[in-house]
Amino acid sequence: MTAKSGTRPLLQTGAQILVDSLITHGANLAFGVPGESYLAVLDAIYEREDEFRFIICRQEGGVTNMADAYGKLTGQPGIAFVTRGPGATNASIGVHTAFQDSTPLILFVGQVGNDVVEREAFQEIDFRRMFGPMTKWVAQIDRADRVAEYVSHAFHVATAGRPGPVVLALPEDMQTEMAPPSNAGRYQRVAANPGEFDMHKLRDLLGKAKRPFMMVGGGGWNRQACDDMLAFARAFNLPVGASFRCQDLIDNRDPHYVGDVSVGMNPKLAERIRNSDLLLVVGARLGEWTTANYTLVEIPRPAQKMVHVHAGAEELGRVYQADVLINSGMPEFAAAARKLAPVKPSWDAWTREARAELEAWQQPVKVPGKVNMSEVIAFLRTRLPPETIVTNGAGNFAIWVHRFYPYTGFRTQLGPTSGAMGYGVPSGVAAKIVHPERPVVSFSGDGCFLMNGQELATAAQYDVKVLFIVVNNSMYGTIRMHQERNYPERVSGTQLKNPDFAALARAYGLHGETVEATADFAAAFERAWAAKTSALIEVRVDPDAITPRTTLSAIRAEAKKSGNK
Repeated sequence: MTAKSGTRPLLQTGAQILVDSLITHGANLAFGVPGESYLAVLDAIYEREDEFRFIICRQEGGVTNMADAYGKLTGQPGIAFVTRGPGATNASIGVHTAFQDSTPLILFVGQVGNDVVEREAFQEIDFRRMFGPMTKWVAQIDRADRVAEYVSHAFHVATAGRPGPVVLALPEDMQTEMAPPSNAGRYQRVAANPGEFDMHKLRDLLGKAKRPFMMVGGGGWNRQACDDMLAFARAFNLPVGASFRCQDLIDNRDPHYVGDVSVGMNPKLAERIRNSDLLLVVGARLGEWTTANYTLVEIPRPAQKMVHVHAGAEELGRVYQADVLINSGMPEFAAAARKLAPVKPSWDAWTREARAELEAWQQPVKVPGKVNMSEVIAFLRTRLPPETIVTNGAGNFAIWVHRFYPYTGFRTQLGPTSGAMGYGVPSGVAAKIVHPERPVVSFSGDGCFLMNGQELATAAQYDVKVLFIVVNNSMYGTIRMHQERNYPERVSGTQLKNPDFAALARAYGLHGETVEATADFAAAFERAWAAKTSALIEVRVDPDAITPRTTLSAIRAEAKKSGNK
């Protein structure tokens, strides 16, 4: 269509066809940093600005992190635009996160023109080789008359089976080349369904079990799938754990939720999984952190019976030889599981005990220093509305949130299972753009924050109201913890000298607070919550309070005792 005219032209530019195609497939916004390599696309977006928004970001890592958050929140591919060379390399971190997190995402990269390709032209990179290992598909659209075909393929690939990222390069000359407009329709999500025979085998195994355990995780879920899975857990009275940063797949307030199966896991939960006689894994890949470095479940043949459900057939049997392997989308499996006739469970006490262990695990703990993050989170769990979206980046600070905060259901949690730092701020901004009606609280560590903290400017530019909480211990805490465990007292490369984060927020025109004692947090929170702009609370914690379970000094002493350097 032409600019705001509503008429259909005989010919369009490749850039116009691209934007029309995005709108056809249901996309209504993109995140990006502008570049001269895709000016024609920006102009085509201008023509359709009533239907398609371009969110201007400050660094390409923020762009793809925001697109990943969009994909997680909506189930639709997050759309990102960056320029070639440095723009693409900066953007790669969010692409890798989307790959490991199974998030649908499409990254468009401006590329050198076809007339100069393969000459190492200005900022030229072979994106197929660069992005190949971290995407489901990488391609370059060389002809305007194939734009609609490539975009359609991208949406189908990004959402089919195990969701993930796609990268499309856009040569400059292709964007201005003329071609007939597209007649394509909207994409359809493609997913496998569980077979009736497999569901019967699952029910038979449940009928023989005495100590079953269900774990949910991975990507490709929606609200209905979560509701169906919870109904299944209730019908069979199953204890349910969630894999790393997937805690919002089940309402943590429900008595069947028994904790997160991830880094910093409750030791009693780990023992319960080892002692289970049936492990039902729905959606999770059973990766390194979900299996405590592959020690929680024996390889390749688990000690207990196992049913593994995953959207990607290539993941099934990759590490573990389960008794039943089910290739299915999460909504499809959850709907089928809900319809299963329940067996009479003999494990009521097993489930009840697991829940009691979680509730004991979530009680505040004693820590060194004036700020106790377990008590801060205890305050937030009573103060935040249940529809609040809580986002976080990567670092030890997140352990406090994951352990002590109860996620209330689908998409109340956003975090990178890839463990990528710098996710907290951009994901918080994206969450508020996608859901302006919902409260958003974003956690970052001091090291994590400064990797993408410039996206505070995006929050200010679009007048979105997010509460950013920066947990400051003046070091790269996770790395320092491992450093003290392996090289006690030999501190190198992990110390940080930080700015005044609250003052930095005020420099962006936002509200800023600094908290140095637990007793001061509630009042600072209320002032920040009432602010008309986004707000940032810097919480200064004792470096020794490294996790809820131990301290740096205890780790150091144990390492020296065991004979490490």
